[in-house]
Amino acid sequence: MKDKEKIAVFIDADNAPAKKVDKMLSELARYGVVSIRKAYGNWKNQNLQPWEDVLHEFAIQPIQQFDLTKGKNATDMALVIDAMDILYTKNIDIICLVSSDCDFTPLVTRALADGKFVIGFGERKAPDAFVNSCSRFLYLDEEGEKEQPVQKQTKNIKSDTRLISLLRQAIEAVEEENGWAMLGPIGTHISNHASFDQRNYGFKKLSDLFMAIDLFEMKKTNGSAIWVRDKRKMKLQQK
Repeated sequence: MKDKEKIAVFIDADNAPAKKVDKMLSELARYGVVSIRKAYGNWKNQNLQPWEDVLHEFAIQPIQQFDLTKGKNATDMALVIDAMDILYTKNIDIICLVSSDCDFTPLVTRALADGKFVIGFGERKAPDAFVNSCSRFLYLDEEGEKEQPVQKQTKNIKSDTRLISLLRQAIEAVEEENGWAMLGPIGTHISNHASFDQRNYGFKKLSDLFMAIDLFEMKKTNGSAIWVRDKRKMKLQQK
């Protein structure tokens, strides 16, 4: 039996919602065992009280960082130093960074270069560079969790040119000669090339996301296998 992946979690408590810690750890349980849990901040700051209330419950180690210089974020520096130390001294497979505001992109790229899988959590104000550099990124704010009317979802998604391009490229990468591509390989290709997760758009499954967009055609074979085709390519073939 293969050992479960070992995960180290580093939380920027100044820039992440404590009320979502249970959701975050439940998600990480899908990937492996969280063996290191650290949260960084000035714990004398009353704004961190929500985090203090959950530290013991979820076995998270608080790391104290005093605000020695106004405008300088010592928390970020301490988090990065600890993460780099663990990269070199501990047998860790997955690095998890929890932050909404500060750009930890250099740390992410360094961890990726060492062959680590990097999972990010944060609110939608998290910098794009940080979000896109992670192997997987999930938003912790309410917008991505609430079910929206399909009509509103579809309108928002179709205007997201980056997302549509990502979906089309994934189909093209694994499609057969007739333009049809199996959903499983599409999802695998996306996971290998982007931090995309359909839940950030309000859909539980990738198939639900494709189904909500009229730019793609879908079919089932053998009762369960789901196939997707880009309608744009279908029209070109018919000419």
